[in-house]
Amino acid sequence: MNSKQLLLLQSELQLMDKASEYLSYSYKRCQAIAHQESYNIEELDYFESLTSRFARLSDLLIQKIFRLIEQLDLENPGTVRDRINQAEKKGLITNASEFIDIRELRNSIAHEYDPTAMLKIFKDVMHYCPMLFDAIDRIHKYSQKYNEQSN
Repeated sequence: MNSKQLLLLQSELQLMDKASEYLSYSYKRCQAIAHQESYNIEELDYFESLTSRFARLSDLLIQKIFRLIEQLDLENPGTVRDRINQAEKKGLITNASEFIDIRELRNSIAHEYDPTAMLKIFKDVMHYCPMLFDAIDRIHKYSQKYNEQSN
């Protein structure tokens, strides 16, 4: 097992945990106001922080963590969809199609400018946050095997 990759995984897991902490903070703050029909400017800022943190964490999981785990498991890299399907097979996530939705939502966050459409995005992010938190727990459990193998 490549010790350089293991160190990189440890570093990425630390970044993941910090990003999760920030997302969790925003998620909890938005839970109290998530069911409103409209939002004031301060509440919109809360949701903007939430969506930004959601997009960053989902990118970190899919683009870095899942890819690095593929490398550590000596698998050939594939498309984003392949990576997500592999993550489901490994038990890193419970449902690949929901993670594909998360990826598409991340893309919508990055490219949406219509305030009305953003309200739907806010609700979707609230729906998918628990799946990201669950994936983080699963990634930690899965990653323990690398520590055991390197000892």
